[in-house]
Amino acid sequence: MQALMAQAAVLGQRLKDRKETVAVNESSSGGLVSAALLSVPGASAYFMGGAVVYTPKARVLLTDIPREALAGMRSSSEPYALLLAQNARERYGATWGISETGAAGPTGNGYGDAAGHTCVAISGPVEMVVTIETESDDRAANMEAFAAACLRMLEAATEPA
Repeated sequence: MQALMAQAAVLGQRLKDRKETVAVNESSSGGLVSAALLSVPGASAYFMGGAVVYTPKARVLLTDIPREALAGMRSSSEPYALLLAQNARERYGATWGISETGAAGPTGNGYGDAAGHTCVAISGPVEMVVTIETESDDRAANMEAFAAACLRMLEAATEPA
């Protein structure tokens, strides 16, 4: 968690300097993305809110994504991750939306993805999405790796030109 907090400190300062905000929809990272971003003093200047969207029921209750928007889409996929990031940005009125959806382990998910599989996305002035495979069944290590990937993606998107 210390490494995540260090990443978030750099990002938090960058977001504050740019007067930008962020919102999070995360799943198998279990809230670590939000926790890291909130560990920075003054986080209220840039952190708008977030949700751990771990189950279909949580998705309905926390995101209000219409069923039609999910047609032909499955969890733990790049299109779904991007939809979650867009949803976070729009619902909270944030500059950036971050999302993560995957299988932390020790087993895979019901879609055939192995433990250590996740898709992370950001939505904002630029959009990015990537699939990550850690090839590990270590749940806690995967959760940290997934959260770190989210923070790295936001860092890359917000790097000064």
